[in-house]
Amino acid sequence: MKQALKGLGIEALADIDTPLGVMTALATPAGLAALWFDARERYAAQLVDAVEDPDHPHIAAARRWLEAYWADAGTDTITVPLDLHGTLFQRAVWQQLLRIPRGHTRSYGEVAAAIGGGAVARATGAACGANPVGVIVPCHRVIGANGSLTGFAGGLPRKERLLQHEGALLV
Repeated sequence: MKQALKGLGIEALADIDTPLGVMTALATPAGLAALWFDARERYAAQLVDAVEDPDHPHIAAARRWLEAYWADAGTDTITVPLDLHGTLFQRAVWQQLLRIPRGHTRSYGEVAAAIGGGAVARATGAACGANPVGVIVPCHRVIGANGSLTGFAGGLPRKERLLQHEGALLV
């Protein structure tokens, strides 16, 4: 995690309250670089150098997007500038995640097949796990081939709640 933050040019951070708990947003001049549940508790030592700025434009955009998401008000288009840092493969996976419509899911294998080039489900799962911008880049919409809810950095109960909120799971 510390290595992941070094060199990104993080210029601001702020907490955003959601119905599933606080998310910490980190922004660079280019866009939102991270949005994590429980980041303050898990990564406090790595966040100390970032400046608290809840009014930073990219953080404010993320807050507005999340508010619209929870109000079911037109979040199919990502209006938050994103500054996603990862390997070429990870970024390819994250781009595929952005194509999964709200209320739908894909298996890790389906995401891998959409990427092509011999991508495999296991590597796709690892890239989903490295997704730096939770909820907005919807890794929670990726499930096991048998329909099981597997892997989510924010915890499986949150993944289940997100999918229920989107209508992808019956309550």
